[in-house]
Amino acid sequence: MLLFRERGYHDTSLTDLGVAMRLTPGSIYKAFKDKREIFIAVFERYVQHRHLALETALQAHQTGRAKLRAALTFLAETSHGAEGRMGCLVVGSTTDLTTFDPEMASMVAQASQRMEKRFRDLIKLGQADGSLVRALDPTVTANTLLCLTQGFRVAGKSGRTRAEMTATVEQIVSFL
Repeated sequence: MLLFRERGYHDTSLTDLGVAMRLTPGSIYKAFKDKREIFIAVFERYVQHRHLALETALQAHQTGRAKLRAALTFLAETSHGAEGRMGCLVVGSTTDLTTFDPEMASMVAQASQRMEKRFRDLIKLGQADGSLVRALDPTVTANTLLCLTQGFRVAGKSGRTRAEMTATVEQIVSFL
């Protein structure tokens, strides 16, 4: 997972994967058909892990606004320092794979749509509980937040600091 996050799909070789997993090419081919199959398994695990971690982060909060801030903070926390420079597998795959592989493009799109839906649901919750402005269009705002947070991960590759990412989250929340 770390290799694919750091280097992307195309710049990660089977030799690199073998070294990282401490497996010979023969052992890798006994478990997986090819590098693509390894990547798909890694991608699915990454998305599942991130989803569960986000859900855990949201549980401690009650209002839509607090949950939305927690979601943005969760994403910002992985967008600075060493973790930020490593990159996001979903965002990296968006630029690396979606043009040439329809199945992988669908997987990436589903992961992004899931996050956008999460934002939309949190906005609606905040509007219902009065913690967010009713004038917001939940669909447009969720799309905006998706674009901004994917940008978090791109910016993180260039070495953003925690203070910069935290300030960005607070600015976004103030708009809402």
